[in-house]
Amino acid sequence: MDDGRPIFLQIAEQIEGSIIDGSIEEESQVPSTNELAAFHRINPATAAKGVAQLAADGVIYKKRGIGMFVATGARARLLERRRQDFARQFVAPLMAEAHKLGIEPDYVRKLIDVWEDDQ
Repeated sequence: MDDGRPIFLQIAEQIEGSIIDGSIEEESQVPSTNELAAFHRINPATAAKGVAQLAADGVIYKKRGIGMFVATGARARLLERRRQDFARQFVAPLMAEAHKLGIEPDYVRKLIDVWEDDQ
């Protein structure tokens, strides 16, 4: 874990990724801050900050005395947010460049279809 972004964000995104891919299901318990800290060899306060971020976003919630659990509907909300991020980070710049080059959206679709067929 060291891609230049704060570690607590990387922890939060790792848990989000596990929720999205189904390895942590809704209403199941997420690793504790101590488990996360030990696994990643980081300060427990840093792990707690990542977990707190997810709780503030409504992705996980606390069951008093038991731990943190994935909220119902969290996967769908995370997928929608990631799709919007994808469009903003990749599709918007792609279409802006296509527009500059005079490439019509239908032609971009055809290019994507051809690329997909080659994979």
